[in-house]
Amino acid sequence: MNYRPIAGLGLALTLLLSGCARSESPPVSSPSPSQPASSPAEPSVTPTQPASPGASSPASPSPSGSKEPSAPTDPVKTRMEKMTLEEKVGQLILAGLEGKELDAEAKRMIRDDKVGGVILYSNNVSDLKGTVALVNAIKRTNAANPAPIFVSVDQEGGRVSRLPSEYVKFPANAAVGATGDADLAEAMGQLLGRALTSSGFNMDFAPVLDVNSNPDNPVIGDRSFGSSADLVSKLGLAELTGLRSEGVIPVVKHFPGHGDTSVDSHLDLPVVDKTPEQLAKLEWVPFQAAVKNHAEAVMVAHILYPKIDPDKPGSLSKRIVGDILRGDMGYDGVVITDDLGMGAIAKHYPLAEASVMAIEAGADILLVGHGYDNERTAFESVLKSVKSGKISEERLDESVYRILSLKSKYELQDAKSPVPDLKELNADIRDWREKIG
Repeated sequence: MNYRPIAGLGLALTLLLSGCARSESPPVSSPSPSQPASSPAEPSVTPTQPASPGASSPASPSPSGSKEPSAPTDPVKTRMEKMTLEEKVGQLILAGLEGKELDAEAKRMIRDDKVGGVILYSNNVSDLKGTVALVNAIKRTNAANPAPIFVSVDQEGGRVSRLPSEYVKFPANAAVGATGDADLAEAMGQLLGRALTSSGFNMDFAPVLDVNSNPDNPVIGDRSFGSSADLVSKLGLAELTGLRSEGVIPVVKHFPGHGDTSVDSHLDLPVVDKTPEQLAKLEWVPFQAAVKNHAEAVMVAHILYPKIDPDKPGSLSKRIVGDILRGDMGYDGVVITDDLGMGAIAKHYPLAEASVMAIEAGADILLVGHGYDNERTAFESVLKSVKSGKISEERLDESVYRILSLKSKYELQDAKSPVPDLKELNADIRDWREKIG
């Protein structure tokens, strides 16, 4: 990792973030996923054993006629080598759908643009049977594509709930935060994971790691675990562990922190006039803890931080994504933008320009939640920029490698899901809710 600290920030982060996550033990992985390769075609290293008498030294040539063992093949790199430029660009798009059934435009988007993922909102979710049928149709349409598809959703609990009505409702994060109990937060993650996988989803835009430090915040509020950075870190990482354990990819959000905004970024661009040192003491604490816990994916918010980058919001800022998140914090997982159709972006940037700026800043996936024309604009603008050299193929491959590695780690498949029997799951959710109080 090449560090490119902003003036004065490296020391601040070193001093202020060193205690964010007191435990640096490896993450609790789900039972089935295997870890992706750390770098393309990197051979494994085994300890050197003492030489036995008469054995040749390591520098000695191989016996006549024998060959040195070749480095192990990297399956992700091998898959990438078979992909076209258009297929690679498609992996960078996570798009929304219109309606509760897979229409012709959605099928075109998946078959032709080969988008790497889709997101379902409340307007896409019908009853249990209909939702499972839609998810199965998405995966069936994607089956011939180079990689399985992310089927994602915003399922937090409380007012941000997308599951069909047949599932027992989950309370808002604030209710769990009031208990201060990490075990209950982990159980919530497990139950959310069971619910999502039962309908065929494989990615959840949760946990929320925003610290609710501004009581007048119009968008976070009870979506946060609380106003303490330590509490949000503890319970947020517990929920992340629970989601992982059920094979659901967690996406932590909304870096660099949406808890102290007074404007809803769905409507316009919020401005947070804090220094890096101030952010490092509060907003960044949970995210630094998530980085140390090897968070699989991070969503970046559309918020302007003029004392860091006076010109571009976080989702489009190389200083925030490239220098701080990837550089100073050392994060090398998947970075996803918040929806590029939100007012914070749409009122200030053309979508084509914003899509390219986000990739240049260091994002891997562009979330384009509404409008097939918007998905097409994002796809074509990135493709054109790669063909022209504005975005290098090397830069494109960095993102595609991260995305495919994550899909490989979680062993995603486009397999059909049956309509589940929710009796046992709903009973477990009710039991858990009683403990919340």
